[in-house]
Amino acid sequence: MEVTSHGINAGDVKKLQDAGIYTCNGLMMHTKKNLTGIKGLSEAKVDKICEAAEKIVNFGYITGSDALLRRKAVVRITTGSQALDELLGGGIETLQITEAFGEFRSGKTQLAHTLCVTTQLPTSMKGGNGKVAYIDTEGTLYPLVLFFTSVTFFASFSLIKCACSRPDRIVPIAERFGMDAGAVLDNIIYARAYTYEHQYNLLLGLAAKMSEEPFRLLIVDSVIALFRVDFTGRGELADRQQKLAQMLSRLTKIAEEFNVAVYMTNQVIADPGGGVFISDPKKPAGGHVLAHAATVRLMFRKGKGEQRVCKVFDAPNLPESEAISLKP
Repeated sequence: MEVTSHGINAGDVKKLQDAGIYTCNGLMMHTKKNLTGIKGLSEAKVDKICEAAEKIVNFGYITGSDALLRRKAVVRITTGSQALDELLGGGIETLQITEAFGEFRSGKTQLAHTLCVTTQLPTSMKGGNGKVAYIDTEGTLYPLVLFFTSVTFFASFSLIKCACSRPDRIVPIAERFGMDAGAVLDNIIYARAYTYEHQYNLLLGLAAKMSEEPFRLLIVDSVIALFRVDFTGRGELADRQQKLAQMLSRLTKIAEEFNVAVYMTNQVIADPGGGVFISDPKKPAGGHVLAHAATVRLMFRKGKGEQRVCKVFDAPNLPESEAISLKP
């Protein structure tokens, strides 16, 4: 971290890194209250560290021209479907959260698996030319992990580089794009989360990897599943939403700090107030907290036969009513 050149000792930098803070941008995304909660950092030390970081990065006002210039750093990752790319204005964007919600078997995870491959394509082929981190809360990618080539431990949790000897899901997708399946799987780090706390700690551990290697995509499949299990009843709803907000805030910071695309899947719940003219009304889980965090919200549903329909539910720069059909 650059603050060492401004009088901050290596010991304090190590304490920040142990807390998942590896860059000055990441440091400025934390409140002083959070920083003083790190063991070994007093208020005086935190003030000194923040002053040093402010000299390195500009977190003040910038002009509209500068903001437009920053937008040029955005990478659009192809979805593998020309129709879906056109719907999204070129693909899944970095520096933002894209949410896909829908009932089971509607195509959300299939898109996640495709993005695992297309993210590794060169930018000249509409890829991200980077690695992928996959946090799995539902066991959707776990059957692919048949043996481990290496294991890296950090933050008391492990992300596993996986290689697969069975051509199940990722392998045929890689072959479709003319890529070596083994190399593709080696560039995906995978973690299975079992509680919402485990899920959050895995996000903290990601900072260490992303500060060292070129990642372009983070997948969370699904973001809400563990919260629906670990919190029950209306009595715990407020606490659940607060913890969910902290999780989503962390995802937003990762997207902006490391210029990665965050693709998260979400479940749906019944909507009794959906209207009498809708045969089976559903709405995305997570409430307003999740709705405000996602930049682009995509609704997936089953069509005729093997068709899947994707509709832009909410986006700042895309028409809401447009829908397309695709095959899983």
